[in-house]
Amino acid sequence: MPEYDFSGKVAFVTGAAHGQGRSHAKYYAKHGADVVVTDVGHNIDSVPYDMGTTDELHETASLVKDEGQDALAVQMDVREEDQVESAVDEALDEFGRIDFLANNAGLWPAADMTEMDEKQWDVVIDTLLKGVWLCSKHVGQHFIDRGDGGKIVSTSSTAGLVGAPGTGHYVAGKHGVIGLTKTLALELAEYDVNVNAVCPTALDSPGMQNYMEAYGPEMLENMGELTGPMNVFEPGEMIEERDISEAYMWLSSDAARYVTGIALPVDAGATAK
Repeated sequence: MPEYDFSGKVAFVTGAAHGQGRSHAKYYAKHGADVVVTDVGHNIDSVPYDMGTTDELHETASLVKDEGQDALAVQMDVREEDQVESAVDEALDEFGRIDFLANNAGLWPAADMTEMDEKQWDVVIDTLLKGVWLCSKHVGQHFIDRGDGGKIVSTSSTAGLVGAPGTGHYVAGKHGVIGLTKTLALELAEYDVNVNAVCPTALDSPGMQNYMEAYGPEMLENMGELTGPMNVFEPGEMIEERDISEAYMWLSSDAARYVTGIALPVDAGATAK
Protein backbone atom coordinates (compact mmCIF):
# COMPACT_ATOMS: atom_id res chain seq x y z
CA MET A 1 0.00 0.00 0.00
CA PRO A 2 1.50 3.41 -0.94
CA GLU A 3 2.05 5.68 2.04
CA TYR A 4 0.15 8.96 2.00
CA ASP A 5 0.16 11.29 5.00
CA PHE A 6 -3.37 12.47 5.74
CA SER A 7 -2.59 13.38 9.35
CA GLY A 8 -4.77 16.25 10.56
CA LYS A 9 -7.11 15.83 7.58
CA VAL A 10 -10.81 14.92 7.56
CA ALA A 11 -12.62 12.82 4.94
CA PHE A 12 -16.38 12.95 4.32
CA VAL A 13 -17.56 9.68 2.74
CA THR A 14 -21.06 9.02 1.40
CA GLY A 15 -22.56 5.55 1.03
CA ALA A 16 -20.22 4.31 3.75
CA ALA A 17 -22.36 1.65 5.43
CA HIS A 18 -20.68 -1.12 3.46
CA GLY A 19 -18.92 -1.87 0.18
CA GLN A 20 -16.75 0.72 -1.51
CA GLY A 21 -17.71 3.47 0.91
CA ARG A 22 -16.62 1.41 3.90
CA SER A 23 -13.39 0.53 2.13
CA HIS A 24 -12.66 4.19 1.33
CA ALA A 25 -13.33 5.20 4.94
CA LYS A 26 -10.94 2.54 6.23
CA TYR A 27 -8.25 3.56 3.75
CA TYR A 28 -8.51 7.25 4.66
CA ALA A 29 -8.13 6.24 8.31
CA LYS A 30 -5.16 3.95 7.56
CA HIS A 31 -3.42 7.00 6.11
CA GLY A 32 -4.15 9.16 9.16
CA ALA A 33 -7.40 10.99 8.41
CA ASP A 34 -10.42 11.30 10.66
CA VAL A 35 -13.56 10.25 8.81
CA VAL A 36 -17.20 11.30 8.62
CA VAL A 37 -19.20 8.30 7.38
CA THR A 38 -22.70 8.82 6.00
CA ASP A 39 -25.39 6.61 4.49
CA VAL A 40 -29.14 6.67 3.88
CA GLY A 41 -29.46 3.77 6.34
CA HIS A 42 -32.69 2.22 5.03
CA ASN A 43 -34.19 0.59 1.96
CA ILE A 44 -35.62 2.72 -0.85
CA ASP A 45 -38.84 2.19 -2.80
CA SER A 46 -38.24 0.98 -6.38
CA VAL A 47 -34.84 -0.49 -5.44
CA PRO A 48 -35.44 -4.26 -5.13
CA TYR A 49 -32.44 -5.08 -2.98
CA ASP A 50 -31.20 -4.13 0.48
CA MET A 51 -29.37 -0.87 1.06
CA GLY A 52 -26.85 -0.25 3.84
CA THR A 53 -28.23 -0.08 7.38
CA THR A 54 -27.53 2.27 10.27
CA ASP A 55 -25.97 -0.63 12.16
CA GLU A 56 -23.55 -1.18 9.28
CA LEU A 57 -22.81 2.54 9.22
CA HIS A 58 -21.82 2.48 12.87
CA GLU A 59 -19.73 -0.63 12.19
CA THR A 60 -17.83 1.41 9.59
CA ALA A 61 -17.25 4.13 12.17
CA SER A 62 -15.90 1.49 14.56
CA LEU A 63 -13.51 0.23 11.87
CA VAL A 64 -12.20 3.77 11.41
CA LYS A 65 -11.63 4.01 15.16
CA ASP A 66 -9.82 0.66 15.07
CA GLU A 67 -7.29 2.39 12.83
CA GLY A 68 -6.69 4.94 15.58
CA GLN A 69 -8.70 7.76 14.01
CA ASP A 70 -11.82 9.63 15.10
CA ALA A 71 -15.08 8.91 13.32
CA LEU A 72 -18.51 10.52 13.08
CA ALA A 73 -21.48 8.52 11.71
CA VAL A 74 -24.35 10.53 10.22
CA GLN A 75 -27.51 9.13 8.64
CA MET A 76 -28.04 11.19 5.49
CA ASP A 77 -29.89 10.93 2.20
CA VAL A 78 -27.78 12.54 -0.53
CA ARG A 79 -31.00 13.39 -2.44
CA GLU A 80 -32.18 15.81 0.27
CA GLU A 81 -30.39 19.15 0.47
CA ASP A 82 -31.43 19.88 4.05
CA GLN A 83 -29.92 16.56 5.16
CA VAL A 84 -26.71 17.14 3.23
CA GLU A 85 -26.30 20.65 4.60
CA SER A 86 -27.01 19.44 8.14
CA ALA A 87 -24.49 16.59 7.83
CA VAL A 88 -21.78 18.94 6.55
CA ASP A 89 -22.51 21.36 9.41
CA GLU A 90 -22.34 18.50 11.92
CA ALA A 91 -19.01 17.39 10.49
CA LEU A 92 -17.62 20.91 10.75
CA ASP A 93 -18.90 21.26 14.32
CA GLU A 94 -17.17 17.97 15.20
CA PHE A 95 -13.87 18.37 13.36
CA GLY A 96 -13.64 22.01 12.28
CA ARG A 97 -12.79 21.15 8.68
CA ILE A 98 -13.30 18.77 5.76
CA ASP A 99 -10.42 18.08 3.38
CA PHE A 100 -11.66 15.19 1.22
CA LEU A 101 -15.14 14.61 -0.15
CA ALA A 102 -15.70 11.04 -1.36
CA ASN A 103 -18.94 10.98 -3.39
CA ASN A 104 -19.53 7.24 -3.31
CA ALA A 105 -23.27 6.80 -2.63
CA GLY A 106 -25.06 4.97 -5.40
CA LEU A 107 -27.64 2.38 -6.42
CA TRP A 108 -28.34 0.32 -9.51
CA PRO A 109 -31.87 -1.03 -10.06
CA ALA A 110 -32.30 -2.54 -13.52
CA ALA A 111 -34.93 -1.93 -16.19
CA ASP A 112 -35.02 -1.41 -19.93
CA MET A 113 -35.50 2.21 -20.97
CA THR A 114 -38.87 1.51 -22.56
CA GLU A 115 -40.16 -0.28 -19.47
CA MET A 116 -38.82 1.55 -16.38
CA ASP A 117 -41.23 3.76 -14.50
CA GLU A 118 -40.65 7.42 -13.72
CA LYS A 119 -40.14 6.78 -10.00
CA GLN A 120 -37.22 4.44 -10.66
CA TRP A 121 -35.66 6.92 -13.09
CA ASP A 122 -35.95 9.71 -10.52
CA VAL A 123 -34.47 7.78 -7.60
CA VAL A 124 -31.43 6.76 -9.66
CA ILE A 125 -30.75 10.18 -11.19
CA ASP A 126 -31.34 11.94 -7.87
CA THR A 127 -28.96 9.63 -6.03
CA LEU A 128 -26.19 9.39 -8.61
CA LEU A 129 -26.18 12.92 -9.98
CA LYS A 130 -28.15 15.28 -7.74
CA GLY A 131 -26.49 13.69 -4.70
CA VAL A 132 -22.99 14.33 -6.08
CA TRP A 133 -23.96 17.92 -6.86
CA LEU A 134 -25.47 18.59 -3.42
CA CYS A 135 -22.52 17.18 -1.51
CA SER A 136 -20.05 18.97 -3.78
CA LYS A 137 -22.03 22.19 -3.39
CA HIS A 138 -21.93 22.25 0.40
CA VAL A 139 -18.46 20.82 0.95
CA GLY A 140 -17.19 22.91 -1.98
CA GLN A 141 -18.51 26.06 -0.32
CA HIS A 142 -16.57 25.09 2.80
CA PHE A 143 -13.43 24.72 0.67
CA ILE A 144 -14.01 28.19 -0.79
CA ASP A 145 -14.65 29.76 2.62
CA ARG A 146 -11.62 28.09 4.22
CA GLY A 147 -9.36 29.08 1.35
CA ASP A 148 -6.65 26.42 1.51
CA GLY A 149 -7.77 23.81 -1.00
CA GLY A 150 -9.49 20.45 -0.91
CA LYS A 151 -10.18 17.30 -2.88
CA ILE A 152 -13.42 15.98 -4.36
CA VAL A 153 -13.47 12.43 -5.74
CA SER A 154 -16.68 10.96 -7.14
CA THR A 155 -17.52 7.44 -8.22
CA SER A 156 -18.66 7.27 -11.82
CA SER A 157 -18.43 3.91 -13.61
CA THR A 158 -17.40 2.26 -16.84
CA ALA A 159 -21.10 2.93 -17.51
CA GLY A 160 -20.14 6.61 -17.38
CA LEU A 161 -17.92 6.01 -20.40
CA VAL A 162 -19.96 3.55 -22.49
CA GLY A 163 -23.53 2.36 -22.76
CA ALA A 164 -24.90 -0.63 -20.86
CA PRO A 165 -28.22 -2.35 -21.58
CA GLY A 166 -30.88 -2.52 -18.89
CA THR A 167 -29.45 0.39 -16.91
CA GLY A 168 -30.11 3.53 -18.95
CA HIS A 169 -30.85 5.68 -15.90
CA TYR A 170 -27.61 4.50 -14.27
CA VAL A 171 -25.66 5.16 -17.48
CA ALA A 172 -27.15 8.65 -17.77
CA GLY A 173 -26.37 9.45 -14.13
CA LYS A 174 -22.80 8.18 -14.31
CA HIS A 175 -22.14 10.06 -17.57
CA GLY A 176 -23.51 13.11 -15.77
CA VAL A 177 -21.06 12.65 -12.90
CA ILE A 178 -18.19 13.01 -15.35
CA GLY A 179 -19.63 16.21 -16.83
CA LEU A 180 -20.21 17.59 -13.35
CA THR A 181 -16.65 16.65 -12.37
CA LYS A 182 -15.16 18.53 -15.31
CA THR A 183 -17.24 21.64 -14.62
CA LEU A 184 -16.48 21.66 -10.88
CA ALA A 185 -12.78 21.21 -11.66
CA LEU A 186 -12.84 24.43 -13.70
CA GLU A 187 -14.97 26.39 -11.24
CA LEU A 188 -12.96 25.41 -8.14
CA ALA A 189 -9.43 25.53 -9.58
CA GLU A 190 -8.87 29.09 -8.37
CA TYR A 191 -9.49 27.83 -4.82
CA ASP A 192 -6.89 25.06 -5.18
CA VAL A 193 -9.53 22.33 -5.17
CA ASN A 194 -8.97 19.20 -7.26
CA VAL A 195 -12.09 17.46 -8.59
CA ASN A 196 -11.89 14.01 -10.19
CA ALA A 197 -13.93 10.88 -10.84
CA VAL A 198 -13.13 7.17 -10.74
CA CYS A 199 -14.76 4.73 -13.18
CA PRO A 200 -14.84 1.16 -11.80
CA THR A 201 -15.78 -1.95 -13.72
CA ALA A 202 -17.89 -4.69 -12.10
CA LEU A 203 -16.88 -4.92 -8.46
CA ASP A 204 -17.19 -7.66 -5.86
CA SER A 205 -19.03 -5.83 -3.08
CA PRO A 206 -22.11 -6.25 -0.86
CA GLY A 207 -24.06 -3.99 -3.20
CA MET A 208 -23.23 -6.15 -6.19
CA GLN A 209 -24.07 -9.31 -4.26
CA ASN A 210 -27.46 -7.85 -3.32
CA TYR A 211 -27.96 -6.82 -6.93
CA MET A 212 -27.29 -10.32 -8.25
CA GLU A 213 -29.62 -11.80 -5.62
CA ALA A 214 -32.36 -9.53 -6.93
CA TYR A 215 -31.75 -10.01 -10.64
CA GLY A 216 -29.65 -13.16 -10.96
CA PRO A 217 -26.10 -13.49 -12.34
CA GLU A 218 -27.47 -13.74 -15.87
CA MET A 219 -28.08 -9.97 -15.81
CA LEU A 220 -24.33 -9.32 -15.83
CA GLU A 221 -23.71 -12.21 -18.19
CA ASN A 222 -26.16 -10.80 -20.73
CA MET A 223 -24.59 -7.38 -20.41
CA GLY A 224 -21.14 -8.85 -20.97
CA GLU A 225 -22.31 -10.55 -24.15
CA LEU A 226 -23.22 -7.15 -25.59
CA THR A 227 -20.40 -5.00 -24.22
CA GLY A 228 -17.53 -7.48 -23.87
CA PRO A 229 -15.69 -8.73 -20.77
CA MET A 230 -15.69 -6.50 -17.69
CA ASN A 231 -12.21 -7.80 -16.81
CA VAL A 232 -9.79 -8.64 -19.64
CA PHE A 233 -7.26 -10.13 -17.20
CA GLU A 234 -9.70 -12.61 -15.67
CA PRO A 235 -12.92 -12.73 -17.72
CA GLY A 236 -15.88 -13.41 -15.49
CA GLU A 237 -14.09 -12.19 -12.37
CA MET A 238 -14.74 -8.90 -10.58
CA ILE A 239 -12.21 -6.45 -9.20
CA GLU A 240 -12.05 -5.65 -5.47
CA GLU A 241 -13.08 -2.68 -3.35
CA ARG A 242 -9.45 -1.99 -2.47
CA ASP A 243 -8.65 -1.37 -6.15
CA ILE A 244 -11.01 1.59 -6.12
CA SER A 245 -9.87 2.79 -2.69
CA GLU A 246 -6.28 2.96 -3.92
CA ALA A 247 -7.39 5.24 -6.77
CA TYR A 248 -9.30 7.40 -4.29
CA MET A 249 -6.22 7.72 -2.07
CA TRP A 250 -3.97 8.74 -4.94
CA LEU A 251 -6.43 11.36 -6.20
CA SER A 252 -6.76 12.67 -2.61
CA SER A 253 -3.01 12.94 -2.15
CA ASP A 254 -0.41 15.57 -3.02
CA ALA A 255 0.94 13.09 -5.58
CA ALA A 256 -2.05 14.08 -7.74
CA ARG A 257 -1.85 17.82 -7.04
CA TYR A 258 -1.99 18.70 -10.75
CA VAL A 259 -4.62 16.11 -11.65
CA THR A 260 -8.10 17.57 -11.98
CA GLY A 261 -11.16 17.10 -14.16
CA ILE A 262 -10.36 13.50 -15.11
CA ALA A 263 -12.44 10.32 -15.19
CA LEU A 264 -9.94 7.62 -14.16
CA PRO A 265 -10.91 4.13 -15.35
CA VAL A 266 -10.13 1.35 -12.87
CA ASP A 267 -11.73 -1.11 -15.20
CA ALA A 268 -9.41 -4.07 -15.85
CA GLY A 269 -9.43 -3.13 -19.52
CA ALA A 270 -13.22 -3.12 -19.89
CA THR A 271 -13.23 0.11 -21.92
CA ALA A 272 -10.05 -0.61 -23.92
CA LYS A 273 -11.90 -2.39 -26.71
